[in-house]
Amino acid sequence: MNKKHIVVLTGAGVSAESGLKTFRDSDGLWNGYNVYDVATPGAWKKDPQLVLEFYNARRKDVATAIPNEAHTGLAALEKDFKVTIVTQNIDDLHERGGSTNVLHLHGEIFKMRSEKNDSLIYDIRDDIQLGDKAEDGAQLRPHIVWFEEPVPMIEKAVALMYDCDYFVVVGTSLQVYPAASLLHYAPPFLPKFIIDKKIPEVERSATLTLIEKPATEGVKELRKILVP
Repeated sequence: MNKKHIVVLTGAGVSAESGLKTFRDSDGLWNGYNVYDVATPGAWKKDPQLVLEFYNARRKDVATAIPNEAHTGLAALEKDFKVTIVTQNIDDLHERGGSTNVLHLHGEIFKMRSEKNDSLIYDIRDDIQLGDKAEDGAQLRPHIVWFEEPVPMIEKAVALMYDCDYFVVVGTSLQVYPAASLLHYAPPFLPKFIIDKKIPEVERSATLTLIEKPATEGVKELRKILVP
């Protein structure tokens, strides 16, 4: 018997309970940085050293963070379902929490790539320095999808909306596009769940269940609903 397929879109709220800060909880600042100074192509062109320092610090933060019960709870659903995690997060906490099928929309903090060829991707655990070069001779940059850059994995994520039995949104304000548009692609008949400590403005429907709780508590409730 084929397992039913759950697609889960996760955002910063899932990792917040592991101590990783979110943009929306700090007025658009991330550890004192304005997003447009560290997370845009223009920022990279203007001050690559600052951008590298910012992401080197984020890499250290992620390395010391520990998956929480939202991460492990979503991974535990794999016992009864096929589960695909589509995450806006650049950390690896879903993987370390046990999830085996994770699609990173916005890149991964433990990877770097050539600034000229986005297919030249390498693993990185330490710092990226100015002068570190890819095999094509170009400077290495974080493998992150910055604001104003296209999101190459979004088409794959949209296709999942038509190949699942449940769609779950956890810990995202649904304000960052195109990730937020996945909810609009989900067919009207598809059972949908939104888990967040503050439910974003969405159109209510009979197929939508709202769970206004932090990610850890909300995922527990979701599991009780899906696995009675």
